[in-house]
Amino acid sequence: MMHNLTIAEQIKGLKNRDFSSLELTQHYLNRIDDSKLNAFISVTSEQAITQAKLADSILAKGNATSLTGIPYAHKDIFCTKGVKTSAGSKMLDSFISPYDATLSEKLNSQNMVMLGKTNMDEFAMGSSNENSYYGPVKNPWDTKKVPGGSSGGSAAAVASHISPFATGTDTGGSIRQPASLCGITGLKPTYGRISRYGMIAYASSLDQAGPMTRTAEDSAIILNAMAGFDTKDSTSANKLVPDYTKNLSKSLKGLKIGLPKEYFSEGLDKGVEKVVMKAINDYESMGAEIIEVSLPNSIHAIPAYYIVAPCECSSNLSRFDGVRYGYRCDDPKDLNDLYLRSRSEGFGDEVKRRIMIGAYALSAGYYDAYYLKAQKVRQLISEDFKKVFKEVDVVMGPVSPTAAFDLGSVKDPVSMYLADIYTLSVNLAGLPGMSIPAGFSDNLPVGLQLIGDHWSEELLLNTAHQFQLKTDWHHLSPVD
Repeated sequence: MMHNLTIAEQIKGLKNRDFSSLELTQHYLNRIDDSKLNAFISVTSEQAITQAKLADSILAKGNATSLTGIPYAHKDIFCTKGVKTSAGSKMLDSFISPYDATLSEKLNSQNMVMLGKTNMDEFAMGSSNENSYYGPVKNPWDTKKVPGGSSGGSAAAVASHISPFATGTDTGGSIRQPASLCGITGLKPTYGRISRYGMIAYASSLDQAGPMTRTAEDSAIILNAMAGFDTKDSTSANKLVPDYTKNLSKSLKGLKIGLPKEYFSEGLDKGVEKVVMKAINDYESMGAEIIEVSLPNSIHAIPAYYIVAPCECSSNLSRFDGVRYGYRCDDPKDLNDLYLRSRSEGFGDEVKRRIMIGAYALSAGYYDAYYLKAQKVRQLISEDFKKVFKEVDVVMGPVSPTAAFDLGSVKDPVSMYLADIYTLSVNLAGLPGMSIPAGFSDNLPVGLQLIGDHWSEELLLNTAHQFQLKTDWHHLSPVD
């Protein structure tokens, strides 16, 4: 079936006229209609059919790009002209974007086909995709389990083969953690590698877009299209974009892999640890050298992140005031009532919680005690990685302390925050990181995390691809 093909295989199929983009697109739209996972907020069927027909005409003329005609799902945090962009929130339920995000423009320029916008935790705040105004997404491996968050809709869509790939964003693990829990490949590039223009901001110094695919090879293909400097984004890096597919076949003999002892301590589920260590052993058998390293300040990642990110979110979300765009309360008595009720009614509980934390930490008398100190800790975390990358090429470990947990089972916000304990440091340091399928614990997928030095996406993709040539975890699927 077409949905079982990787993107690399679909590119060949379109080129060889084995099927058309219209046939491929309609096949995925039918699968989305039959899906019960709540992975999409909006399905753009008419637009997709139009784009597929255009792609077929370009393919027929022979002047297509490699990705022309390939369908994809877009996380509903990226602005898409003429299509609802909600960020999973009631606040933006009626917002039709008047412009495209740079990433949307880049994918459009490849003549790709957007199937729709995927469900997500509200404003990307969450680790389970239970904070969406549109209801929780279900994990395709077990619909009673969470898919992870905030890019849970994207992860579930790729894992259930209702989209060949999806865009995601990662502020503290929101590509890697759902990728791990859904058994797919997820890449968070170096901060600044992909433009943030038109991506609704949560925490501006941490947010980074990336591809969510089934294989590392597919991620390399998609990253080629997504990456690049953007003059409209002041945080975009003006660096040359390599061909990420070029070095995928390079041998891993002599690769130095660092295992942080802090990632294999109390709190890590034994089943997850067993899967991760088996994957590490597989790398050793491929010629890699395993070295124990230490990231002593990683234990401070959660408190540092949950000061920095809420501070930035309280600033970014102040624009949603009921005046300019977004949700507006009915019949406000005065301006103060307009602000108060529009924000109280428009935002969900988790968003309000983080806005309040951020506003408190930035207030007079507390800035030095909280925000400034968190930024100093952030620098210490970054320095730890710099030291480690003088000894090793890649750092490996678990993505999440557990496999997917039951929907509604985690009531305490702090317990939910702990789900990101192994991923937050990567964002605080601005490093690239990946999750690749590595096995199963209690019949649920477990991901292996790969962390690289700045701008080392090529190495990470090569390291992931070589593992996937030797294993078949990425081929296993919850659907036929």
